[in-house]
Order: sequence, then structure tokens, then C-alpha cells
Amino acid sequence: MKKGLIKVGSYNIKIDFLDTHTAKVIYSKLPIVSKINFWGNEVYFYTDLKIKIEDNARKIVTKGELAYWPEGDAIAIGYGPTPISLDKEIRLASDCNIWATTVFNLEQLNSLSEQQEIIVSNV
Repeated sequence: MKKGLIKVGSYNIKIDFLDTHTAKVIYSKLPIVSKINFWGNEVYFYTDLKIKIEDNARKIVTKGELAYWPEGDAIAIGYGPTPISLDKEIRLASDCNIWATTVFNLEQLNSLSEQQEIIVSNV
């Protein structure tokens, strides 16, 4: 399993890439540098990856799963309810490709500010 690192603010988030087409494309394009945005308890940032939706894409994710949002060409890190969540689920804007996981305490992302730089790199 390939390993990666997301650096944002004072955080270094270790990630494990999954064995998916999206994960392989993202890994091949590292480093990815962008600016973060928030949507409820989700951090997302735009990319220029242009990856197509996968057959197993989904809107509802579990904490620790990293997603790629084909409609917005963005990486999404959901860690709690978003504006369209029902109850306490983590519901993304539309179907997303799951490409990596982390055990990092993602609630810490609430301390970040919009437009902070984020870098996804390999280890």
C-alpha cells in the first residue's frame, strides 16, 4: 500500500492510498498544491486531475475516507455532517471516488482557515 502525506496548517496527515484507478492517478500527479475551502464539516480543494467517476463511487463516506469529487474536480475530506447530511452522516455533494484513508483526528481541521495552502505528497 502506498503512503502519502497531506500538509495543511500545522498538520501532517498521513494517508494510505487504496488500490483504485483514482488513487493511482492522484499518486502519479503528486505533489498537488491547492487552497482549502469548507462546506460544513468537509474540507475540499480544487485540482486539475479530471478523473472520471468510478462504478463504486458514493455520496456517504465514513470518517477517515478521502474522496475525489469528479463533478467539481476536487478532493474532499469529510469528517462530520455537511449542509445536506441527514442526522450525523457524512454526505458529500454528489458521488465521489474513494481513493485513500487516514486515522488522523480530522476534527482538528476545524481550526484551519479558508484558503490556507494544502499540499498532498508522497512519503
